[in-house]
Amino acid sequence: MAKTALIISAHSADFVWRCGGAIALHANKGYDVTVVCLSYGGRGESAKLWKNEGMTLERVKTERQREAENAAKALGVANIRFFDLGDYPLEMTREAKDRLVDVMREVQPAFMMTHSKYDPYNTDHMYVSEWTLECRAIAQAWGHKPGEKILGAPQVYLFEPHQTEQMEWKPDTFLDISPVWDRKWAAIQCMEGQEHLWHYYKNVAENRANHFMRNSGGQSGGRKATHAEGFQSIFPRTVDEL
Repeated sequence: MAKTALIISAHSADFVWRCGGAIALHANKGYDVTVVCLSYGGRGESAKLWKNEGMTLERVKTERQREAENAAKALGVANIRFFDLGDYPLEMTREAKDRLVDVMREVQPAFMMTHSKYDPYNTDHMYVSEWTLECRAIAQAWGHKPGEKILGAPQVYLFEPHQTEQMEWKPDTFLDISPVWDRKWAAIQCMEGQEHLWHYYKNVAENRANHFMRNSGGQSGGRKATHAEGFQSIFPRTVDEL
């Protein structure tokens, strides 16, 4: 049975910029990666589309879904789901949270990824981080829908926000995505409505590659990497040796 991973993305492009490399890398390793897009980012993250005359919210959402599906295909995503909860603000009802709990129990991920805990520039992001941890706890509860298989204890990685200095985000994990950078770059270019971010996240990946090399041994033998992603883990790791 294939290992699985679950990515919880506030808007339909977030998973591409922030963990597209991790998705493609683990897909290559045989993981079935599920992406949940809680909203399309139709109101707050689609400015380029809204500049077209006669644009409507439904047309924006259609375009955003097309872009996200194309990006998911480029990355090797096994399953992408759109909750269409709206954005700016993004709000989750009890029903929506139960729906996310159901996905967690269905997927049984080896690890999950979502947003930083704090984001004053985009509160949708930080609320999704909080809701992910809330739903993870519910999915572990034996008394929630008794008889279902409960969730284990998957690590939750917080992917890199746009302005790390303002987000209280501190990476403790660097992932070498050099072997799959071409796939992430292809996915990035699928996000036509946010072209202004393409080269920003290319630069981020190059900078994190420098950090990967430095922390893997530096000039005394660090492993070469051209592109990497950084993550902050929530839970302690359990080890038998360091």
